Amino acid sequence: MTARLVVLISGNGSNLQAILDACASGELNASVVSVISNKADAYGLVRAKDAGIESIYFPKLENESRRDYDTRLANYITIKLPDYIILAGWMRILSNHFLSVFPNGVINLHPALPGMFPGTHAIQRAFAAYQRGEIDHTGVMVHLVPDEGVDNGPVLATEIIPIHPDDTLEFLEARVHQTEHQLLVHTLKSLLQTKATRISR
Repeated sequence: MTARLVVLISGNGSNLQAILDACASGELNASVVSVISNKADAYGLVRAKDAGIESIYFPKLENESRRDYDTRLANYITIKLPDYIILAGWMRILSNHFLSVFPNGVINLHPALPGMFPGTHAIQRAFAAYQRGEIDHTGVMVHLVPDEGVDNGPVLATEIIPIHPDDTLEFLEARVHQTEHQLLVHTLKSLLQTKATRISR
């Protein structure tokens, strides 16, 4: 059975593209049934539209509370019957109210290792720490999102990325993003295979 994925984005959507490519090639036994962005100008919406996939701009309404926004978002996603919801550059912290609707179903990708550089600008902060002599590597992780903690849910996969003396921030960013694409697809593939095995037993 083909898994149903909903992908939440806020920007360029390169990780979304990696998922779309893996679905199209058959590497992932899945289909993206909806791409939702809280930013109207997110290029990821263009990627989804070009792939023939529903692309939704889902803004927070004026005077709408965080809880009401998350309720409205959860209600919309529920209709899509997702197996997993993928946060691929989604720049809002989802409330426990939203997350409780999809237990063990929300997956986040973060461009740092567990416990290192949670939140925004993780690659830039890692590069600055390297320049100060504090670290010699960074990495990428994929994790479940069980609660409102920032980038600290149960880890599904990690990959270390060394920082080289001749690296610029741009070179490091390129390597991190390439690793993100590969690790996200690999982790989703493993999850879907495990789920399929459980169902077939």
